[in-house]
Amino acid sequence: MTSSGKKNLLGVLVDVVDHRRAAELVIEAALERRSFSVSALAVHGVMTGVLDATQRYRLNRLDMVVADGQPVRWALNLLYSAGLRQRVYGPNLMLDVIERSAREGIPLYLYGSTQEVLDMLCAKLRHKFSGVKIAGAEPSQFAQVSRETADRIAEKIRASGAQIVFAGLGCPRQEVWAYEFRDRLKMPILAVGAAFPMLAGTLPMAPAWMQDRGLEWLFRLCLEPRRLWHRYLVLGPIYLAMVLGQWTGMDFRAEGEQPQTEVLYG
Repeated sequence: MTSSGKKNLLGVLVDVVDHRRAAELVIEAALERRSFSVSALAVHGVMTGVLDATQRYRLNRLDMVVADGQPVRWALNLLYSAGLRQRVYGPNLMLDVIERSAREGIPLYLYGSTQEVLDMLCAKLRHKFSGVKIAGAEPSQFAQVSRETADRIAEKIRASGAQIVFAGLGCPRQEVWAYEFRDRLKMPILAVGAAFPMLAGTLPMAPAWMQDRGLEWLFRLCLEPRRLWHRYLVLGPIYLAMVLGQWTGMDFRAEGEQPQTEVLYG
């Protein structure tokens, strides 16, 4: 499947693209040394754009937004007969890009999460992919930073020789980071959410049968009920109602509101 372009889902523009083509586009951009900002969005990520016009503006100016969640894939198929047979799951997309980058000799940079998670992740990636080049790995500062600090972070990443950056700062901070750092870095940025701790082995993945049936939310809710209850028990039903509304003719505009100032996370 080739990319069929962006489709309006509740005002958020999501690409109709499969897993293989998404990885190819990232590698192409890395080899050409050009910016290419990517986010893997589940329902929560879409709803951040629905509820915040400024975030919607940022999301709709990323180069590629893929359907990470099954309900996002289902919605694209319902509204546009998109024919997406599988979601583009962030951890799997990350592994696919890393495998291809190892074959092409493309250096990678990991930005976000904690030092402990990064150490475990780097060890597992080096064990899994012979020839993988990890140019650097830097934990998140878990705070907003000044423009000067952001520029230093970008310079450090560029100086490492990396050609692809994976950002694991959590939604919606990582999408803000991808938007703000896109022109600072001039290389592909992949916002991949919980892929860092999942691939490091510190956060369990839902069983495949739950993932296939769109029940990953239930698995994660059971793991972290206090943190995730609002995301899944409040935003989830609102998302479903709004998708049905769009299916029956409601209009959701994609313009958004341009940020007046930079919001810089470190």
